[in-house]
Amino acid sequence: QVQLVESGGGSVQPGGSLRLSCTASGDILTIKTMGWYHQAPGKQREFVASITSGGSINVADPLADRFTISRDNAKNTVYLQMNNLKAEDTGRYYCNTDVRALFDSGYGRFVFLPKGSWGQGTQVTVSS
Repeated sequence: QVQLVESGGGSVQPGGSLRLSCTASGDILTIKTMGWYHQAPGKQREFVASITSGGSINVADPLADRFTISRDNAKNTVYLQMNNLKAEDTGRYYCNTDVRALFDSGYGRFVFLPKGSWGQGTQVTVSS
């Protein structure tokens, strides 16, 4: 079993930046592609970004110019750098240990499904 601890959230003004961290412990050999999901108030969790153990990255298209993901395998930690934050970025951010990319022929694009363990999340509030 894997335990995840997310940190780095907080309250920022629009245009600000935050760096989220997610550190894994326990059965780390089961960790595969790690990723971040965002859950806005009253909405479902949505994919933000993922990164394989080899460093291949996917970022949700609307966020790609503001968010980046990185990973330190030696520390079992994945990071999410969020820049130029907007009010719609408010919500709880969750880390997942096994994000799988599947091609959705109906939408004609890849979807990223969380199949691994979740952390407790870290809250991000963007407000002036």
